[in-house]
Amino acid sequence: MNKFLNKIFFRSNNHNYISQAIKDLSFNTPVKKIFNAINNHSDSSEIRYVGGCIRKIIKKEKVDDIDLATNLNPKEVISALNKNSLNFYETGIEHGTITAVVDDYKFEITSLREDIKNDGRYAEVKFSNDWKKDAARRDFSINSIYADINGNLFDPFNGKKDLEEGLIRFIGSPEKRIQEDYLRILRYIRFFLKYSSQKHDQAILRIIKKNLNGISNLSKDRIFDELKKLIKSKVLEQLSNDRHSTELIEIIFPQIKNIKIFKNLNLFAKTKINECDIIFLLSLLIIDSSDNMDFFIYKFNISKKEQKRLKNINDIINGKFSPTPFTEKNLNKFFYYKGKEAVVDAISYKLFVSKKIDKKLINFLDNFNSKVVPVMPINAKILMSKYNIPEGKILGIKLKMIEEQWVDNNFNLSDKQISKIVGN
Repeated sequence: MNKFLNKIFFRSNNHNYISQAIKDLSFNTPVKKIFNAINNHSDSSEIRYVGGCIRKIIKKEKVDDIDLATNLNPKEVISALNKNSLNFYETGIEHGTITAVVDDYKFEITSLREDIKNDGRYAEVKFSNDWKKDAARRDFSINSIYADINGNLFDPFNGKKDLEEGLIRFIGSPEKRIQEDYLRILRYIRFFLKYSSQKHDQAILRIIKKNLNGISNLSKDRIFDELKKLIKSKVLEQLSNDRHSTELIEIIFPQIKNIKIFKNLNLFAKTKINECDIIFLLSLLIIDSSDNMDFFIYKFNISKKEQKRLKNINDIINGKFSPTPFTEKNLNKFFYYKGKEAVVDAISYKLFVSKKIDKKLINFLDNFNSKVVPVMPINAKILMSKYNIPEGKILGIKLKMIEEQWVDNNFNLSDKQISKIVGN
């Protein structure tokens, strides 16, 4: 009966393009296998799209992940998936989330929930079969929109209307929502920058500032993950022009000192910014002439690979290897010893932060993007056979000298030059 009433009172056929886009999503991805598994599990079972994928369809954005909600509890979800031979793993089963893996696609399936207790970091929940109660526990109206496989919407808090009008509205009491999970402060900033067409509500800003200290109780991983989502959302230009959001971000992340870079980007930066990945954009935000980047890396759990990348950019930009890094000779050295990514990142960084576009740097960028890191043509075996140098310490020293001169000479070295080095 509830399922029937939901369809009557809360669903509506949306604009044709939204309904068709949802149908296309259902047809073009293996998600339909999950819909079939859940919807056929029992007479009352049901599953719907929820949150970001619906929001992105309404705004005609690319859908890059699919979240689903169901009125089955996690054990029932597992039973339905097993019955249909669908792979899955338990992402956060205590909070009702199972991740199904179908044909290399990942789908997060979360059981409907009600909050029992919140402490600003974690929620104690009980599972439910009430779609409206699940919607009521969500943060913003634009994130409480559901849809079935045929594109019919269930939108009890008018999230579609708010999204179309550019209104970021908390569900229920803003302060209560924030105190349930202080990460919602950062989520508010991200969604406001991405979707709002209105000014900040001053009452909301007062509530956020009043509760700002609550963020310090959150895990560093959750905070950093939300920062990465903000960067990925491509809102850094909007952030630089929003005084209130900038102020909040700089308080939460004191190592982010360069938001102003994005205020007046040059033409190169404007055309390239949407192609940049998260770590490069992060480098623009945190790298300066101080040890600011080191503090950021120390504070947050950044992978070793990403740390190395940030450090390479920092060292090249700040002249740790050479006081004049952007010469062809120096860039060739970085290219050989640090790799293509480090050189391309450093040149791109320099181009992004410059008021005027340096055509020489553009040429360097094109050149190094198309180059392959060379392999030194001289090795220990050649020195031993051709120049009669015995294996040992001297061999290593000569090989290192040849390598350094070969790099200094833009990866060229004549037999005569090699003989001279070997003879010394």
